[in-house]
Amino acid sequence: MNNTALGAVLECRALSRVYRDGSLEVEVLRDVNFELRAGARVAIMGASGSGKSTLLNLLGGLDLPSSGQVLMQGEDMARLNEQKRCQIRNQQLGFVYQFHHLLPEFSAEENVAMPLLIRGQKRSAALQSSHAILDRVGLSGRLKHRPAQLSGGERQRVAIARSLVTEPACVLMDEPTGNLDPDAAAQVLELIDELKTEQAASFIVVTHDHAIAAHMDAVYMLTHGGLHLQVDRNA
Repeated sequence: MNNTALGAVLECRALSRVYRDGSLEVEVLRDVNFELRAGARVAIMGASGSGKSTLLNLLGGLDLPSSGQVLMQGEDMARLNEQKRCQIRNQQLGFVYQFHHLLPEFSAEENVAMPLLIRGQKRSAALQSSHAILDRVGLSGRLKHRPAQLSGGERQRVAIARSLVTEPACVLMDEPTGNLDPDAAAQVLELIDELKTEQAASFIVVTHDHAIAAHMDAVYMLTHGGLHLQVDRNA
């Protein structure tokens, strides 16, 4: 794992994001402070349009703040060039979205191996790692299947496997069970629980689902541009 034993895995300090449209300014996030420790599972909730996805994009280095900092294992993402941010996303972060974003022309094993292939790893080694993580998410019998041949729950588990194959310090999830039926959603939650125990993986899950939030170690609410701790089960 890339997790560091000291300090926060991911942190934001006085984070703000303002969007400008001509003379109009819209402050989506204001003075957000947050810290994620290794192995922690955090839910971020809030009304539609409250800025949850904006916050996740900032934490993942996909967007840059108007002011403040996002620190990934101590490195200020805004001070890095795009090549270095891409490297950090490939090596230290995993991403899972409401829609799986699997490449339709590739098999499950190839989709999961893709981050390693992009990194420059040999195909044989990348596929070996892909097989191992797909086995862990219960899909060893679906290696050669393309996304269209998989159920919704299976596709999302492939997406989760892809996010974990690089052994990231943190996995960012944006409504990961939003398109799933209750049984498939329960499987994803069980998987998150198992990975916390087995890999000390850290998770930030943006969700509107209180059942998902109940599985997390802490729950934050995003309102009026601010992030507020609602529940801390480790306190």
